[in-house]
Amino acid sequence: MKTFIYSFTVTKDAIDFNGHVHNVTYLSWMIEAATKHSESVGFGYEKCLELGGTWVAKSHNIEYKKPALEGDELQMETWVEEIGKIMSVRRYVITRMSDGSTVCEGKTEWVFVDSKKMRPMKIPAVIVEGFEKAQAD
Repeated sequence: MKTFIYSFTVTKDAIDFNGHVHNVTYLSWMIEAATKHSESVGFGYEKCLELGGTWVAKSHNIEYKKPALEGDELQMETWVEEIGKIMSVRRYVITRMSDGSTVCEGKTEWVFVDSKKMRPMKIPAVIVEGFEKAQAD
């Protein structure tokens, strides 16, 4: 399965009172990764709105493996594991570059909804095709 990958450095504002990355920050990073990946295949927020819809999260699951600390260089990988009629399942893996350790893994179920009614709607074929094409490249 083809993944979307980018790297970043943990900043001071990501650190909690325990001295490691705050758990909510991982969720923010995952949403950012999903957004960047969608934009990279031509279906960012604005394009989805043009098609009458937007993505909303149904569920998030995050499993923390090792703590990340300020200054750590991390690599985020994300991919669409499954895309159905109204829902998409996306996976994430965050790895520490210095030692190759998996810091956390995650999964989000995203539902495509009508942007005005906020009711589930069929994912436009052009979006499905865009992600499938990106997977094949």
